[in-house]
Amino acid sequence: MKRFKIERSDADIISHGGLALIGQAVKRHTNFTREVDAQIPLRHGIKHSDVLKSYLAMLCLGKNDFEAINTIESEFYFMSAMDIGDIPSEATLRQRMDNHAEAFLPIVEKASRDFLIHIQPTLEPLKTGHIPLDADVTPMDNSGSHKEGVSRTYKGCDGYAPMPVYLGQEGYCLEFELRAGKQHCQKDTPALLDRALLHARQITDQPLLLRLDGGNDSIENIDLVLEHNQAFTDRIPVDFLIKWNPRKESKDDWLAYAEQHGTWETLRDGKRVAVFSVDHQRQWKGYEYRVRRVMRLVERTIDRKGQLLLTPEIELEGWWTSLSIDEPEVIQLYADHGTSEQFHSEFKTDLDIERLPSGKFATNALVLGVSMLAYNILRWVGQNGLLGPNSPKRNKAKRRRIKTVMQELMYVAARIVRTSRSIKLSFGRGCRSLQAFSAVYKALAYG
Repeated sequence: MKRFKIERSDADIISHGGLALIGQAVKRHTNFTREVDAQIPLRHGIKHSDVLKSYLAMLCLGKNDFEAINTIESEFYFMSAMDIGDIPSEATLRQRMDNHAEAFLPIVEKASRDFLIHIQPTLEPLKTGHIPLDADVTPMDNSGSHKEGVSRTYKGCDGYAPMPVYLGQEGYCLEFELRAGKQHCQKDTPALLDRALLHARQITDQPLLLRLDGGNDSIENIDLVLEHNQAFTDRIPVDFLIKWNPRKESKDDWLAYAEQHGTWETLRDGKRVAVFSVDHQRQWKGYEYRVRRVMRLVERTIDRKGQLLLTPEIELEGWWTSLSIDEPEVIQLYADHGTSEQFHSEFKTDLDIERLPSGKFATNALVLGVSMLAYNILRWVGQNGLLGPNSPKRNKAKRRRIKTVMQELMYVAARIVRTSRSIKLSFGRGCRSLQAFSAVYKALAYG
């Protein structure tokens, strides 16, 4: 085996060529720079937009801590790619985000939505023709810290309990609200869902299906959907699918009801399943609602190992829905709601934001807002660069993880070639990502 000679090259080589994609996405498809700088007048120093775009770039590389700003390889390329005039120091980045977090947050969230509205991502509907709108709390473990808002979550750890809202099977994020760990998942949820429905209507005119977990089994959420449909009678109505919380319901009573009204199927010896629907009246603010509830009851008299049970085991589940399709289809549609857990994972692990960097609640809320913008841009880049014929990844998939987008398109090495009139990115002869990178860049810069 030959030994290599180690030396320093005079060429300006960078390992994160994908920042050029992020810079174009922000510059061409949002009003982020102008709106941030206009929000708070600045007499001197680095512009507010430069500070936030620098942090956005770090998040797109999977680095959420403020200290990561000191690891930039080529300041010239970083500034050129992100269209900024100067790079903030770690102290400036932290102080600026601490001081203006509440003012910056709505602008960052709007930029994320503006990007989706302007780019109009392709959304694949469900079998029913709906575009799913999934919302669920995802605890973030920040144990061992004394950050503002950290408290006991329902998962049994100390941390936060933010609630994101995802649009489509692709998982674009419309809302990512930071909440204290001890906050109940239903608190402030109607207002969050109201905003998400309005934002979703700006992105797609296809029918929507709102899916919620059992923690959000509240007539208030159903009332919100009905009011939304009444307010927008000129548009296709929104349907809902919400897991039922049985609370103190008697399983024996429901077994007796299922014996008379349910459709039974024997899956194996000692295990049978019944599915059926009931119309239930619920009251809210003086009004009575008649809502369909799909039910599934499982009775086991023999366990999976063949052991006879002294008393039958009864498992009861239900789902509130405005859909009129068959019960098995409703149950399958809700099972697909579990896909949103993968989107949570991409935020927490791929973008590395589970342990938020600041001790201040407002600053961490801003971090989630910037991460939502980074996530949506990277999601779109992955859907348009890593699924087609030019993709360096050949296995078939409906979507690519954010981590895959980083590996294939963000952390792509290139040489910077400066001329009197332009700046070129020169990729290696064997770069498999070149075609995909070029196609996505042209779509963002010239589309």
